[in-house]
Amino acid sequence: MSVDVSVILPTMNEEEAISIVLPKLKETLENMGLSHEIIVVDKSVDNTPEIARSLGAIVIHQKDKGYGDAYITGFNHAQGKYIVMGDSDGSYDFSELPKLLEPLIEGEADLVICTRLKGKIEKGAMPWLHRYVGNPLLTKVLNFFFKTQISDAHCGFRAIRRDALEKLPLKCRGMEFASEMIIEAAKTGLRIKEIPITYHPRIGKSKLSSFKDGWRHLRLMLLYSPAYLFLLPGLFFVLGGAGLMAYAYNTNPLRVHSLILASLLIIVGFQIINFGIFSRVYAVKEGLEKPDRITKFFMRYSILEEGLLLSAILLGVGFVIGLNIFLKWRASGYGELFEIKQAILVMTLVALGIQLAFFSFFVSILMLKEGS
Repeated sequence: MSVDVSVILPTMNEEEAISIVLPKLKETLENMGLSHEIIVVDKSVDNTPEIARSLGAIVIHQKDKGYGDAYITGFNHAQGKYIVMGDSDGSYDFSELPKLLEPLIEGEADLVICTRLKGKIEKGAMPWLHRYVGNPLLTKVLNFFFKTQISDAHCGFRAIRRDALEKLPLKCRGMEFASEMIIEAAKTGLRIKEIPITYHPRIGKSKLSSFKDGWRHLRLMLLYSPAYLFLLPGLFFVLGGAGLMAYAYNTNPLRVHSLILASLLIIVGFQIINFGIFSRVYAVKEGLEKPDRITKFFMRYSILEEGLLLSAILLGVGFVIGLNIFLKWRASGYGELFEIKQAILVMTLVALGIQLAFFSFFVSILMLKEGS
């Protein structure tokens, strides 16, 4: 028998709330005239699964743990054309479910996300820190990194078309699953629509960990954004170091400490950029990202030879300057020598040349999978 709507509810010790939430959810679905199934993915040690079964839900035991793992488990069992996600703690009013499904049924969207921040948040429903700091800040970061226009990225009341869900390679097992779904939807080009809702105080004790869960969301976004995690900071270090070195090299008196700092910034920044390029090339090779101008440039067959040539130039310039220092030292009878500027420059050029050579080999090794 075909199913129109599958509702997935993760539960962990929600016996007080589930007996209130399920009847209201069933009534809403029946009034809509849609065939449906309610899947409770349970990790409880209380009577939650027994109560859920008695109210007509399909109960699946969650073998592992985590918010994302519960939904991935539920997705694997869902049969519906439309998949609804929601919490089982009474914080979402399932009588508002028709507002979520309408854009999917009418073909106006592929993914519908509720927004509490543009709707109504009842007193005591959301902590001040979440409402005014954590949620808005993390949502702005997500919008900036991935060019989305979401107002409440962590709202767990969502609905998605089955064919759209099958396009998303979702794999996060923790709370960051909420961000991953939006990121993957944006990358895939799904049509996303937001619906304002009323957010109620939950029934029972909250299981959220504000700072731990917030870090997991931020961590995921950084790992999905190598340009912001590696390339921009690396470029900032390199340009800042080069500017500082040019200034310190051409001024008197001698600014030794500034030159050392400049050299450190350039070398570290160049290494960070290398990591960024590695990660982007790897993501393209594994099908996690689509190739862009940067990855296409570094995935060319000739990148090894070009990298080694540039490395040889840097090492050659460093060798020439170093040889000049050695000749001056020999001319002085191998006594004291104060060629500190040139010595720091040689060290920087040699370090960059060596890094570039190994970088070129490593990128080429990544390309061996296709026999390039």
